[in-house]
Amino acid sequence: MTSATNQRPIIIKKIKKGGGGGHHGGAWKVAYADFVTAMMAFFLLMWLINTTSPEQRRGIAEFFAPASVSRVSSGAGGLLEGTSFAEEGVRHGHSAPVAPASEPQYTSNAASEEASDGQSSPGGEQSPSAEALNRARTLRENADFTRAEMAIRQAMNDMPDIAELSRNVIMEQTPDGLRIQIIDQEGRSMFNPGDAAPNDRARRLLVAISGVLQQLPNRMTISGHTDGSQPGGRYASNFELSAARANEARRIIAAQGIPSERFYEVAGRADSEPMFIDDPSLPGNRRIAITLLREAPPLPTDHSL
Repeated sequence: MTSATNQRPIIIKKIKKGGGGGHHGGAWKVAYADFVTAMMAFFLLMWLINTTSPEQRRGIAEFFAPASVSRVSSGAGGLLEGTSFAEEGVRHGHSAPVAPASEPQYTSNAASEEASDGQSSPGGEQSPSAEALNRARTLRENADFTRAEMAIRQAMNDMPDIAELSRNVIMEQTPDGLRIQIIDQEGRSMFNPGDAAPNDRARRLLVAISGVLQQLPNRMTISGHTDGSQPGGRYASNFELSAARANEARRIIAAQGIPSERFYEVAGRADSEPMFIDDPSLPGNRRIAITLLREAPPLPTDHSL
């Protein structure tokens, strides 16, 4: 009995949470935000209905339709399609008839200028004029000359023994054509004094240039130039010396397979056209000039002089 009375009874408390007044979390905020958004969209829709025209409402409906292509015939086909002015000066809506579109025609500015300069053929088509043909030929020749310049530079870079002579070669496009000049520099002469035959470096340089000239159909001129000093040796004048040097350059170029009909002129200019007018004695005045000529278009068969 004593041990039973000394034991304390075990009491278990169960706490029930109340059903009202508790914290419910933040889910109601999301629901409220959705409600406010829906109301804003509703009022915006009502405002649009009251402020837009029937045509604009039709455009809005077509925009939200399953078909994504608008059926309007002009304008933007939507809310901002607007109106335009007809030729008679009155405004009309987007439903004005539009001429049926054919396949797109792409023309450049040069082509449109050529067409405007051309003459109408019996079939109604535009035939290019002589001026338009000349412009097209000039553009083509300029592109060919630019590629020739790059090819000559690359050919010299591929030959280490003459790569250092790149500064001895000057190329420029002139009204006559592409002019390639092989000039003397102090300590880097292309010809021995008083001699018409080019040295080994100049010969290899002419061979490299000939490989590029062979790829173009243009005729060429070769002219020799000297400085203002007397030639000496077996040549009595600078005209004879410069002419002999130009002819030697022609022989080397022709030996690479270039036909003789492509050589239009071989001339000796002596010191009559110095590169440095202020000092005719400079080595740069001694040079060989090779000019690829711009070719004139062939005459028509019915052309009479």
